[in-house]
Amino acid sequence: MNSFFDSASPSNLAEYSVSELSGSIKRTVEQAFDQVRVRGEISGYRGPHSSGHAYFSLKDDRARIDAVIWKGAFSRLKFRPEEGMEVIATGKVTTFPGSSKYQIVIESLEPAGAGALMALIDERKRKLAAEGLFDAGRKRPLPFMPKVIGVVTSPTGAVIRDILHRIADRFPVHVVVWPVRVQGDGSGDEVAAAIQGFNALAIGGPIPRPDVLIVARGGGSLEDLWSFNDEVVVRAAAASDIPLISAVGHETDWTLIDYVADHRAPTPTGAAEMAVPVKADLEAEVSALSARLKAAVARQMENRRQELRSLARALPSLDQLLALPRRRFDEASAGLGRGLQMNTTNKRRAFERTAAHLRSDLLTTRISDRRRHLSEAMNRAERIVERQVHRGQSRVSAADASLRALPSRLIGQIHRASDRVAGLRARSDAAIAGEMRRLKGVLVAQDRVLQSLSYRNVLKRGFALVRDGAGRPVKEAAAVEPGMALSLEFVDGSVSAVAGEGGAPPSPQEPKKRSPRSPEPASGPPKQGSLF
Repeated sequence: MNSFFDSASPSNLAEYSVSELSGSIKRTVEQAFDQVRVRGEISGYRGPHSSGHAYFSLKDDRARIDAVIWKGAFSRLKFRPEEGMEVIATGKVTTFPGSSKYQIVIESLEPAGAGALMALIDERKRKLAAEGLFDAGRKRPLPFMPKVIGVVTSPTGAVIRDILHRIADRFPVHVVVWPVRVQGDGSGDEVAAAIQGFNALAIGGPIPRPDVLIVARGGGSLEDLWSFNDEVVVRAAAASDIPLISAVGHETDWTLIDYVADHRAPTPTGAAEMAVPVKADLEAEVSALSARLKAAVARQMENRRQELRSLARALPSLDQLLALPRRRFDEASAGLGRGLQMNTTNKRRAFERTAAHLRSDLLTTRISDRRRHLSEAMNRAERIVERQVHRGQSRVSAADASLRALPSRLIGQIHRASDRVAGLRARSDAAIAGEMRRLKGVLVAQDRVLQSLSYRNVLKRGFALVRDGAGRPVKEAAAVEPGMALSLEFVDGSVSAVAGEGGAPPSPQEPKKRSPRSPEPASGPPKQGSLF
């Protein structure tokens, strides 16, 4: 029995193919929900597709339904849908047999106010803004060339690969990744802990402390990005001592961390570009600056060279500078000989004027006068001394005669006075003798001067004094006439001579007999000594 019923039971049900069943369901749904109005919150909206259609979802707190707006209906909409906006959609429900899904094809949209999630975000945003976490004055500039970059993101997504690839292309630096979950329960706490952990790293520690942080995540719906609207994440980003870049979602996605971050990047790749400069551009700029510097130095050197040349042209030449000193030197050298001759002539004239006042007869007269005065002084001194001696003797005799009558007590005084007189006499004798020696020394010095100025000393050097017949000195050759009798006085005697015609030598006469001690005359003429 059982086997019979088991084998016959399938024949009681209609048999459908998958396509027939899916088509039957599609027709049933479309007939039952041909025109509906659905109230819900837009989620996952990314704008129109390249085909012109828009795909997103409508949701509430318990369910979610996919939605599509075809290109023709999208162009007729009075407003553009936005993420998180609560709307009233009018359309029909249909299925998609290829994936066993159903969706609503929206023909018109009406705004119904902000959704619950957007209202929560707005309330949290106002609260944090009131605390000053979103103030522009708190935002810090990024370091121009960081050495270490910290990245807070999922280690398995495409985001980290895009960031690493972009940094390697632009400016390779050390990147430290703190792996976290970026979606689901507890992901917000992990992101906040990662930001706090990077800030807790010690400078110079085993793990390098980043110079800039990047908090990154790929695009998604509002629910997917909800972790980055968490208050603990926002406060951790605000408390970060390290400059922070927010790169959550795409350019149209905004979360609360974007408002508190120091800088917001539209995409994770944009965050990498914002964090590091382009090394090639820096090298090109350095090369350009180096070239400009070299060109500037070259121009400056050329300018200095031109200025130096201008100054050199303005300076006088060496010949011009030395022309005046050379002329002065030539004039001085030319006048030096004449100056020496004039000086010698002036000295000779002064000497002759002085010698004219030092004639031998004047010196003899002065010496005779000094001798006479000295003799008279000596005689007067002798007479004065004799008178003093006679007076003293008279006084002594008188005193001796008077003292003989004095008592014996006066004898001592007498002897002392006698000794005093004897001492005065000895002192007077010594004074007279000293004065005589001084006067004798003066006389000897004057006699030495007379002898040094005497013409006989000139005769000793080989000169001769020529006198005429009257005994007058002959000073010029013009005063000598032929046949004139002359007397030549030498140092050892005189010789008579007669002047001849035309300078002919006179006939020799018998010279006086020379002294045995006189030297023989030289065979040649005597040489004249220098007067200087």
